[in-house]
Amino acid sequence: MFFVLSKLFTFLLIPFSWVTIIMVWYFFTKSEKRKAKLLFAATIIYFLFTNVWVLNFFVNKWDIPPVQIEPEKEYSCAVLLGGYTGIDDKGNGYFTMSAQRFTAALQLYRQGKVQHILLTGGSGNLLKDSFNEADWARDQLIKTGIPASAILVERNSRSTLENAEFSKKIIDSAKLLPPFVLVTSAFHMRRASWVFEAEGMNVIPYPCDDIIDKNKKTFFIDILPSVHVLDTWTFYIKEVIGLLVYKLEVKRLSASKN
Repeated sequence: MFFVLSKLFTFLLIPFSWVTIIMVWYFFTKSEKRKAKLLFAATIIYFLFTNVWVLNFFVNKWDIPPVQIEPEKEYSCAVLLGGYTGIDDKGNGYFTMSAQRFTAALQLYRQGKVQHILLTGGSGNLLKDSFNEADWARDQLIKTGIPASAILVERNSRSTLENAEFSKKIIDSAKLLPPFVLVTSAFHMRRASWVFEAEGMNVIPYPCDDIIDKNKKTFFIDILPSVHVLDTWTFYIKEVIGLLVYKLEVKRLSASKN
C-alpha cells in the first residue's frame, strides 16, 4: 500500500506542483486579501526552489560524505540499489543517467574491495512488467567478466524498505560477514543507509552519482531562477519525506510490539 500511495502522490512532492495549485486557487478565489497571500506564497516558493545557493546549502547538509574504504581490507559484499536502468518500447533494458551506481559497484569488485555484488531491485513501476532490473543487471555484470558465483540477486523488492528487508534475508542465507558496502546515489544515501541500519544491517555508505557538482563555485548570476534547480529539488524532497515516513512507520511498529 505504501508503495502504491508513494507513486500516486509523487506529483505533490514537486515544487512546481505547489506553485501550480496555489495559482489555480488564486484564480478561483474571490477574496482580494487571499489573492495577495497566495501570490506572495507562490513567489516565495518559486524563488526559493529555483535558487542555486539555497539548493547547494541544503545538499551539503543532507548528502552523506563517503566513508573511507580501508585500502587493505576486502569486504564480503557490495549492496547495489536499483534505479539505474530504463526500458524501451521493445522491452529492452538500458542504462540511465544514474548508471554510475552500477559502475561504482563494478569498480569495487574489480579493485578487489568486495567479494560479492548483491543486486537488489525488481520493478519500480506502479504496474508490474516483465522487465526485472536485478536480472538484467546480472546479465550485464556477467558480460563484463564477473563470475556468476560472485553475484547475488534480489529481484522482488519495489521500494527501499523492501530492498533492505529482502537483501538481509539473502545475505544471512549466504552467511556473509558485515560490514557491507552500500552503493546508491548521493541524494538517496541518507534514507537508504538509515533503512538498512534499521533492518539490522551494518553498512558502509558509498555514495556516487552526484546530481550537482559540490565543488563548483557559485557566482552572483546564480541568483537567477534555474529550471534545473527546481527539478533537482524533487529528488531531495522525496527523500526527506520518505525518510520521515519510514521513521514514523518503524516507530509505530515498535510501539505496537510493546
